[in-house]
Amino acid sequence: MSRPLWTAVFQVADVDQTQDLAVRIAQSLRAGDLLILSGGLGAGKTTFTQGLGRGLGVREGIISPTFVLARQHPNLPDGPRPGGPDLVHVDAYRLGSAEELEDIDLEETLDTSVTVVEWGRDRAEQLAASRLEIELERPRGGDETTGEIVLDFEDEDEPRTITVTAFGERWEQAPEWAVDGIAVPQEGQQ
Repeated sequence: MSRPLWTAVFQVADVDQTQDLAVRIAQSLRAGDLLILSGGLGAGKTTFTQGLGRGLGVREGIISPTFVLARQHPNLPDGPRPGGPDLVHVDAYRLGSAEELEDIDLEETLDTSVTVVEWGRDRAEQLAASRLEIELERPRGGDETTGEIVLDFEDEDEPRTITVTAFGERWEQAPEWAVDGIAVPQEGQQ
């Protein structure tokens, strides 16, 4: 198992800032890059992916691929990155293992697209030695009388913490957006 190279932590106030960060990250992405998104229900994984799509210049209409498992969004020739990579958006929520993810045949598009796997932790790491693992967390409200955790899924404009951790040779040099996000070297790195 590979060790993380660096971690950058971002505080975002709302959906717009979430997508703006994703657009910034997308500008440094290229074909062959893998992003593994994790976070609870309603944390903003699909919202983040929509921002990536905008930054990559792919066809609009990114929605969660929960029931189809994977969608490919082609790069637009008249978009902000003509000739750039397509976006392959995968939702591994209903998959029980890495083996089930392999059945989707992502090998055909991994080298030519940016691949985003929602719910990919412990399922998608074997797809590429170099990857970004992105954890989205939103505050959890609670009912003080019952102690029950309450999430308001209707309120997408809650603040979030987005933590990006880099693995592999591709990410040895932290991009500008990571440095701006207070890059924290991992143990053993200077």
